[in-house]
Amino acid sequence: MTLLNKPLAHEAVEDSNTSNNIEFQTIINRRMHRRHILKGGTGLTAAAFFGALPLVGCSDDDDDSPSRLPSDDDQAAIPAQGNLKRPDTLKFTAVAHSTADTMSVAEGYQAEMILPLGTPLMSGIADWKDNREQSAESFEWRMGDNHDGMWFFGKKGNTYDAKASKNGLLVMNHEYVNSSELSPFGYHVISDNNAAPIYQNRRLASDVRREVNCHGVAVVEMTRRADGMGYEMVKDSKYNRRITSSTPAQLTGPVAGSDLVKTKFDPTGLQTRGINNNCGAGLSPWGTYLTTEENFLGVFARGQDAEQLSTSHNYGRERYGASENFSGWEYLWHTPYAKDEIIADEFARWDMTATGTDATEDYRNGFNTFGYITEIDPFDQHSAPQKRTALGRFAHENCAYAPVESGKPVVFYMGDDARGEYIYKFVSKARWSNADIGGGLKAGDKYLNEGTLYVAVFHEDGRGEWRPLVHGQNGLDASNAELPFAGQDEVLVFARAAADALGATKMDRPEWVSVSPMTGEVYVTLTNNKYRGEREDQPLSAANPRSYQVNGKPSGNDNGHIIRWAETGGDHAATSFEWDIYLFAAPNELAAENLSQLNKNNDLSSPDGLYFDPRGVLWIQTDDGAYTDTSSCMLLAALPGQVSDGTLITTSAGQQTRVGMTASDDNIKRFFVGPEGCEVTGITMTPDFKTLFINIQHPGNTWGAVAGGSTPRSATVMITREDGDVILAESFT
Repeated sequence: MTLLNKPLAHEAVEDSNTSNNIEFQTIINRRMHRRHILKGGTGLTAAAFFGALPLVGCSDDDDDSPSRLPSDDDQAAIPAQGNLKRPDTLKFTAVAHSTADTMSVAEGYQAEMILPLGTPLMSGIADWKDNREQSAESFEWRMGDNHDGMWFFGKKGNTYDAKASKNGLLVMNHEYVNSSELSPFGYHVISDNNAAPIYQNRRLASDVRREVNCHGVAVVEMTRRADGMGYEMVKDSKYNRRITSSTPAQLTGPVAGSDLVKTKFDPTGLQTRGINNNCGAGLSPWGTYLTTEENFLGVFARGQDAEQLSTSHNYGRERYGASENFSGWEYLWHTPYAKDEIIADEFARWDMTATGTDATEDYRNGFNTFGYITEIDPFDQHSAPQKRTALGRFAHENCAYAPVESGKPVVFYMGDDARGEYIYKFVSKARWSNADIGGGLKAGDKYLNEGTLYVAVFHEDGRGEWRPLVHGQNGLDASNAELPFAGQDEVLVFARAAADALGATKMDRPEWVSVSPMTGEVYVTLTNNKYRGEREDQPLSAANPRSYQVNGKPSGNDNGHIIRWAETGGDHAATSFEWDIYLFAAPNELAAENLSQLNKNNDLSSPDGLYFDPRGVLWIQTDDGAYTDTSSCMLLAALPGQVSDGTLITTSAGQQTRVGMTASDDNIKRFFVGPEGCEVTGITMTPDFKTLFINIQHPGNTWGAVAGGSTPRSATVMITREDGDVILAESFT
């Protein structure tokens, strides 16, 4: 047995885009100009565990069938707008930089940790223990690890009510696990030198099972406390459930039934097992939860099988980071011995090596069944997750819809979070009808299974265009040199390769997307990219214009920025747009790179989470490693203007670009700082604006530990005003 210091999963960033999509003349210009500048625990068996507990809890609602109450006919299923307009200035006192092991929030507010890793969702399951001896199986009914994107669904009786705040379902993602802090044995492997290379380091079945169950999504019913301040979990609610990396999920849309997704588990290619690495999240206009599969690469392995696959399918795998003899990001879920499985191919399914005579005899295509926007109806506890393949397969960070209008398509925006990857949008074939509000997964079938996926091209002059990923158009057919596309299923499964062929603009890790309810403009965080301007395949561009040095070492775009655009004519289905860079993140003292003129009250690094609340306030969260000597990750509130409200600038690398209006204490300010070592992520607000929920991932020290314990735990943070008023009430006076 070998004990290892496994790197945290959040530190791993996949970068498999070696294509060169910048126009040749642009590359020449950049190079010429740059010359002048330079830069197992031991657990119960599943049968024993579930034999002792009910499969669903009880609640005050007796009707088990999902019931929905449509919202007003003139609006989508979004939280109530209320009577508040966006404030003109931010009047709270900015939170200072902090590297403490505690969290800090603006004066007049209180922040409380709730629902940490391991919290039981039903009676009969023991509380979390600091020695981590909880059974692996019990995590099918506990809060998972590394809480991320989430949404609060107002609830009235048995129905979804977008304006209800007294009671609701808090639905959240669990993105990945901190293995060394989850198992009672820490992270360890067993050497097996007689096995094939990808099996020579093996893990215990109980440890892998625990990690599989700690991924996915949690649905938790919450009710307002008797004193009116904040919420508490409704334990044993029939709505409480976990959807994990073992939960069967349905494949829908153009890829469903394709030869590319047929496996030993389902030779028809209509189902897969599990959702994975769920990062950001979104709401559908009809009122369901849209979760995303981001770094799914890290849990798969691939042996030596290139000779059994076509040249194009080998390329398709490698374009997603899965080269031969790839063992994942040290999760090693494929490695426990088969004798320890409690369901068929429990561990073998994470090995994508082609070993059988065709795909129905192995799991070579298991990899292709992950990487999708997945729809969940939190009010129908018996429904299966729906993987919406029409929206493409890549490392989805989150999914945000544009304001809907009767008779027009529904539009969703998405980012692919890896270095040098792309920004996408999906335009539905179906036209929006307010009658579909509250329509659940049937509405999802209508709007998410047919439509056109586009990828963004950002031109140097501030214009942009959307290019369609449609088989038979623009070279997306059998004539494509790198990957001949046989049909729309291949275009979607290998969406990255299709976007390469269309000349999409490589971006600095596109993360969260949010759409302003004030202007309809779309904002995307580009968190950072150490290769920008440092590698031949990622040259500077106007949309990704920074490459500089820190302490004499190349850093590329170390601090990130937020890009935004306005669709032509205000039509989100348009194929052209105008863009600028809303904000450049940077330490305030780094003068050459502080292009937005941030100060000590609002400087930040590596913007990640992004959320417009219904009043038009933009909330920005960070996932940083470049500025953490000065401050831990944070949450800021901002009041953006609109595209083209700034000026032309030239970065220290000599790249000209457009930046938005200058930052000030009036329009952006630090609201919260998390504990040392954490990422601040996931955000949602109750419809009455009185409670703000955010999530804390991978905290350091002992934050989140039980009393007297030493194991830190990810958790949700519930923020309220001390006087019970709405969040940012002081800014409305």
